[in-house]
Amino acid sequence: GENVRPFTPEKTKEIVMSLQQPAVFCNMVGDWPALHWNVEHLSAVLEGKTIQFRLGLKTVDLVPQFETNCSYVEATLEEFLAWSRGQPSCLSGPFSCYDYSKYWAYADYKYIARIFEDKPEIFQDVRWSDFGFPGRSGKESTLWIGSEGANTPCHLDSYGCNLVLQVQGRKRWHLFPPGDTSFLYPTRIPYEESSIFSKVNIANPDLRRFPEFRNSTAHVVTLSPGQVLLVPRHWWHYVESIDPVTVSINSWIELDGDHEARVEEAITRMLVCAIKSAENPSDGDLWLNPTEVEATSHEINLQYLNKAVSAYLKCQETSVSGQARSSSTGAKQRTNSSCKRERREVGCEPESCTLLTQECDIPTAKAEELKKIPFGPHLIQVLPQSHKTNVTGAVAVESGSGDILHENEGEHFGKLHCKRKRLLMSNDCETAAHQMDSDCSPCTSQTSLSTNDLLDCLVNPRVISLVAELLLERMRV
Repeated sequence: GENVRPFTPEKTKEIVMSLQQPAVFCNMVGDWPALHWNVEHLSAVLEGKTIQFRLGLKTVDLVPQFETNCSYVEATLEEFLAWSRGQPSCLSGPFSCYDYSKYWAYADYKYIARIFEDKPEIFQDVRWSDFGFPGRSGKESTLWIGSEGANTPCHLDSYGCNLVLQVQGRKRWHLFPPGDTSFLYPTRIPYEESSIFSKVNIANPDLRRFPEFRNSTAHVVTLSPGQVLLVPRHWWHYVESIDPVTVSINSWIELDGDHEARVEEAITRMLVCAIKSAENPSDGDLWLNPTEVEATSHEINLQYLNKAVSAYLKCQETSVSGQARSSSTGAKQRTNSSCKRERREVGCEPESCTLLTQECDIPTAKAEELKKIPFGPHLIQVLPQSHKTNVTGAVAVESGSGDILHENEGEHFGKLHCKRKRLLMSNDCETAAHQMDSDCSPCTSQTSLSTNDLLDCLVNPRVISLVAELLLERMRV
């Protein structure tokens, strides 16, 4: 029979737009062809096409495994499956240098539009129109394929909110609210447009170095196949695969509030590129994330900043005139872009540039808004954990018996700051393993401030927000 969803597309979009805490949608994608996108199916569709995998050690030290710390290989999904199953055929393939018991592999941020560019019909297997975004499909989504232990370092996305569909296996999400930013010790090194990383290693804390992390509040949820997680704007998240093979699909929903965020990102880029480019590169500090091809020049960064400011002001003018013509209220949404790592375009379409209304800071008003959200078996809250626990290893709470989804796991973690070498496409197994094992021994106490220490203060989100505000005021005069 016909699949009956618990929420209409209009109601689902309203929830996505108004909910400011993470939640899991259930029973919304039962008829999506994308639910059959396990690795075997995708391997057959790709017909031997290779994709890049990022590899890291399963052993957990005191430093997050940033992308600059990982090795990279090009492999087919068939080779990935053989490696994850321990089959003899992988002994001579691209994974031959990496023991499955010691390493994890992650094909992350793979734009479906690129991977399947010669098979555009597959885009329709993903139907975000059911969530209230007509025309949004796999073409505006990314694919993630990982082995057990594969993880994404704790970070927040500068732009938009995030919808994540779990297809195969399970992933555990550790989420922290925007108000915890100062407790998570934000850094822009390694630098990547739109990603603010945490210096805290969620999997292995060092509270002596980062004591304020004790004040953070973790929301932990294990996402299972068929479920869709909403990650609201500016929520921190650390994600790890907990089954032998995992597949997930996500789409970043761009918000009108991102216009100001682009100004902030442009300011950050100018400062980071200017200061790090002036530093002696021989110190081995690889400050650019692999997703950033090169450090852009001051002239280009200044052009980017001016375009971002112009787009913001143009959209603000459009918003004011639009509000004069209409009495409708609430946040509007842009859905013309979804690739988090390709957001440097700053064009503005007048019909979709109404700025987000200010986030409500009045507790009573927030409580009233929450009362309107239809929590239940089809929309499950991801609630904060108890601050009294400090246990490594989470256990999922079944979602079928209530309307709350959380896990009994401690949320206080930290890390030591130290430097590791980037290993790209390394074929020297012994060297790679040795470097990843030994390069990150605890650092001795610093006797002087480093460039990165200065940058952590200069491009702190609170500072950049203030600078952007002052800059926009100057442009309005």
